[in-house]
Amino acid sequence: MAKRKTKKEEEKLKLDTVLLACRDILRKARNSGTFFEKRDLMLTLVFLRFIGEKFEDGIKKLREELKSRGYDPDDENIRAAFFDDPTFTDGTYYLKPEARWSKIISTPPSELNVALDTALHSLAANDERLKGCFVEGTFTSRNLDPNDIKKIVDKVNEISHKNFGEEKDLIGRVYEYFLTEFAVNASKEDGEFYTPHDVVQLIAEMIQPFDGTIYDPCCGSGGMFVQSAKLIEEKKGDISRINIYGQEKESATYRLAKMNLTLYGLSHNLGGGCDSSFTNDLHAGLYFDYIMANPPFNLKLWYDKNLEHDARWADYGTPPESNANYAWILHILSHLKPSRGVAGFLLANGALGDSDTVEIRKKLIQNDKVEAIVVLPRELFFATDISVTLWILNQNKKGGDYHGRKLRNREHEILFVDLRTWTENPVKDEKKKKVRLITEQIEKVADIYHAWQSEGVDGKSYAVPELYRSVGIDEIEQNGWSLVPSKYIEFIDHDLEIDFPAEMSRIQQEMRELLAQEKQTQKMLADAFRGIGYGID
Repeated sequence: MAKRKTKKEEEKLKLDTVLLACRDILRKARNSGTFFEKRDLMLTLVFLRFIGEKFEDGIKKLREELKSRGYDPDDENIRAAFFDDPTFTDGTYYLKPEARWSKIISTPPSELNVALDTALHSLAANDERLKGCFVEGTFTSRNLDPNDIKKIVDKVNEISHKNFGEEKDLIGRVYEYFLTEFAVNASKEDGEFYTPHDVVQLIAEMIQPFDGTIYDPCCGSGGMFVQSAKLIEEKKGDISRINIYGQEKESATYRLAKMNLTLYGLSHNLGGGCDSSFTNDLHAGLYFDYIMANPPFNLKLWYDKNLEHDARWADYGTPPESNANYAWILHILSHLKPSRGVAGFLLANGALGDSDTVEIRKKLIQNDKVEAIVVLPRELFFATDISVTLWILNQNKKGGDYHGRKLRNREHEILFVDLRTWTENPVKDEKKKKVRLITEQIEKVADIYHAWQSEGVDGKSYAVPELYRSVGIDEIEQNGWSLVPSKYIEFIDHDLEIDFPAEMSRIQQEMRELLAQEKQTQKMLADAFRGIGYGID
């Protein structure tokens, strides 16, 4: 009997089915544009759908609240007082009639392109926070056939938080789908990437960004912020204590980040426009409590000659022009609050031991900036199957209070964790092999890290073979300042545990038994053939 799908699996499958239908409509449609134009058109529609649904939910809640207080929500005076320009406390936006999804979904097909652009203009014109989210004339410039745009709008109407409520970042999931399904030219190096929820959860569980300022220098679609906010709500319940700062280079992705953060009611500062964090740092001079990031892996063509004497690497040396990994590290470090900032970010594994960055890595270790290195399993991401590393930088390894925990002095120690074998949880219904970290695994890694930080723990003996180990700076120096975990974590040679004489005896006995069975089978066949008159040579 086939195993029954869980509710979450069914929801995801249905979401992908809807998006697949939209993709096929756009592929066949005349004038639908490039991959990026198709993607942006779809994401804009999804945003209109989500923000419209939130508005409708907000109005419904307001009506119920008024009724509970003894007011008639249909009374003309009550409507004028409460519904003409309502204020919502949960991030819901008031939408003028022309921007509401109920208006869009009932518009005749021949008028849909104009109606959609009218809705976008209305949103941007009536709310300062939504300015810069949209491209003027998104739908009229494409001018899709009425039948095609109507089919797509009807399909998008099926995507609802009511149906897919378990998604932590629903608009991000739609973004991710179009990256993985729509085109092969959406690469990590181009900044077109999405960080899965379990990876964000791992970073957040480890560094605990529960209050203060959070910064992401390559924020993409804003999914890191959205998912972190959801986790903060689950842990502490008050995302108003968080101030979000970010920067994104690609204009379309910048607009998407604004849509995403706006949709979830998250106050944010993305620098006022799109630009490179390297060549035009829009938050220069600001320092943050927490930094969470997933920079493009092994980014090429990042360097500009004007960066040669940049203050961000004055104390460490200029990063190699051929690869931006250490430029990201030093950029992130330059924005951490000097006395207490903590950062969790992802890099390709090559950054752990590159020969051309050894001097920078040496200074980072000597200056006690690196706190933990966690190698993740392969195939965690949709767009790449390489193994990547989570780096934790900490400006204060001397100990003290941190979110109610008493931390010990961890100076000149680094915790190494290797999760490459944690591949037992495959993700089903994907076109490529993908694994995930479940909540219990994430909590285990966070516990390992937090226990290592805690008072009373002896860092010199903190180790479990094949999983983690605390290492002092002297041993790291002896290993040429490498941060490759396998150089420090004990790996047991399980082949040495085998009793080879006994094993060989067992194998030889099995071979003798197999040969005896084969001879017996041949004899039985020969006797059978002779019994019916056939001779066997």
